[in-house]
Formats: sequence, C-alpha cells, structure tokens
Amino acid sequence: QIGRRKVRRLMRLMGIHALYPKPNTSKPNLAHPIFPYLLKNMVIDHSNQVWCTDITYIPMAKGFVYLCAVIDWHSRKVLAHRISISMETDFCIDALQEAIVKYGCPEVFNIVKSL
Repeated sequence: QIGRRKVRRLMRLMGIHALYPKPNTSKPNLAHPIFPYLLKNMVIDHSNQVWCTDITYIPMAKGFVYLCAVIDWHSRKVLAHRISISMETDFCIDALQEAIVKYGCPEVFNIVKSL
C-alpha cells in the first residue's frame, strides 16, 4: 500500500506528470450557419455600440469551471458575468440578459469565434 501524497511527491521528484483529457470544446458544429464579420472596418467610438462575449475555462482541483463574460468593446468594461460547472448555454444567456437589463441593447453583439 502506498498513499496518494507519496505518489504525488515521488512523481514531482521524477518530473512525471499525469496524462488526462483536456477540455475539447472548440470543435465547430458544421450544421450552424456562419455569419459575416460585421466589425470589419467599423469605428467603435462610444459605449453600448459593440458588445462581445467570451468563455474562459478555469482549471480546478477536479475538472473545470467556466466563466462567461459580456464585455463592452469601447470601455472594456465587463457588463455581466456568470460562472458554471457545466458547458450548458443557460449561464451565458443569463449573463447576456443581465447586461441587457442593466444597459439596454447594443447596436452589435459580437461573439468571438476561434477556428
């Protein structure tokens, strides 16, 4: 019998790291339509003109938590945010609804899409 702490200590001394699956959530769904990029050559000169959203994965001891933030591009202010332990869409929709209630609707809502 050997304890978890001893295994961790020995692995650290030997420079060994455990292999585990990384979150793989960036695969595009080919069934979803691709819209044109509306911000090309657009001058952003006032608040509430363009908002964007971003999701960040935060590693925890057991898995990940997900942070969704709605950001005003002109002021760089976080208008609303939510944290979730799952990748369900509800927490992103809640963050967007909170921002709309507080600040009204923006002229453009941009979702940053990485390929």
